[in-house]
Amino acid sequence: MELTDAIRLRRSAAPVTDAAPSDAELYDYLALAAHSPDHASLRPWRLVTVRGSDRDRLGAALVAGFGDEPGSPQAARTASKALRAPLLLSIVATPLEHPKVPGWEQLAATAALVSTLQLVLFEAGWTAMWRTGPAVGLDEVRRLIGVGAGEQLLGWLYVGGRTEVRPDPRPDPDVRGKISPLP
Repeated sequence: MELTDAIRLRRSAAPVTDAAPSDAELYDYLALAAHSPDHASLRPWRLVTVRGSDRDRLGAALVAGFGDEPGSPQAARTASKALRAPLLLSIVATPLEHPKVPGWEQLAATAALVSTLQLVLFEAGWTAMWRTGPAVGLDEVRRLIGVGAGEQLLGWLYVGGRTEVRPDPRPDPDVRGKISPLP
């Protein structure tokens, strides 16, 4: 697949199939995505995989963090969020002290990595949806993922098999108002 096709065809799409990349495939995809912009090559990020029954553990942490009544319909809905894909990649920004690379730039490098990884996964036949929300700040979830002091949980890539690819690429957006000469 050509890069321009991958960019235009990639969608965050649900549902996904129960298939997911193996750890070995994931390492290869991540090694490729790690070529994304990253001043000083700090790699100020890490990913935590959540597969199989570990998704139930994440669901339980979500329920506890949101204070849902165990066994309630709301708790079941909350817990099921962790089961929407066979692989969840927890995205953790890990900023480092650096004299030339401020924290905001390291956060941008992490976002660039995730965006590139989504394209790599899509090109390889998978789908990956970046999901965020208030769950990233829940103490129970942060503990389970192992988010340390000074780190930031940026959400999850929900990764699974694609059920379809829309044959029509997205039209290029009108970006004329987004570029201007120096005033």
